[in-house]
Amino acid sequence: MFRMIPPKPLIALTLLTIVVMASAQTQRQGETFSIQGYMGRANVIRIQGRAFVDVQDLARITKGALTIKEDRIILTLAPGDASEPAPDTARKSGFSPAFTRAAIEAMASIREWGGTLQVVVENGYPVGKAMAGNSIRAYEGRAADSVALAAAAASTESDYRGLELLRNEFNNLRAWAESFVNARNEMRAVNLTTSEHPLKDDDEAQKMMHCGQFLAQMFAGGTFEDDAACH
Repeated sequence: MFRMIPPKPLIALTLLTIVVMASAQTQRQGETFSIQGYMGRANVIRIQGRAFVDVQDLARITKGALTIKEDRIILTLAPGDASEPAPDTARKSGFSPAFTRAAIEAMASIREWGGTLQVVVENGYPVGKAMAGNSIRAYEGRAADSVALAAAAASTESDYRGLELLRNEFNNLRAWAESFVNARNEMRAVNLTTSEHPLKDDDEAQKMMHCGQFLAQMFAGGTFEDDAACH
């Protein structure tokens, strides 16, 4: 039995017709391809469940250079593109997820430390080697460990700028606590223990409280901002 083999030009014409029909059918569906962060779109052609995009369209979208060689096609992306954020956007870029979690935990530890210190001040508890003094030092140690973990998690420019403010709050509170403990031991903190609102009358304490509230909101929001109270 003999088989008739159609001429090669006829085979090529048949395949081309199939491709054109598939392309026309897909184009009627309006399916397009885009790259996040880049402007422009390209038409998509689906053949046997697979999606195809013209490499020239990719070069156009990414503003890259297309080099065609005998056995390969090379797409070289431009060194700078439209997806690069503007300076203002870069300054307000978000924190990394790891740093956000660590910074929020660090602020919680600092608040616990500050809350313990506030109770001691307002009630006039003895410090030094007393139970209240030991509690202050214990919470300070936890806060220091949490800040160190936040520092280890920092990886972006925004992270490091947020870390600087976090460290400022920790260092300011530690300096204030040491000053209070020393004054309390030497009986020079009478004005803090006898005043009806001891911390409200202390400008430095109010500044730290404002910074703490600001940082807690900033880290929860995930975007770097700045406040003079944290410097």
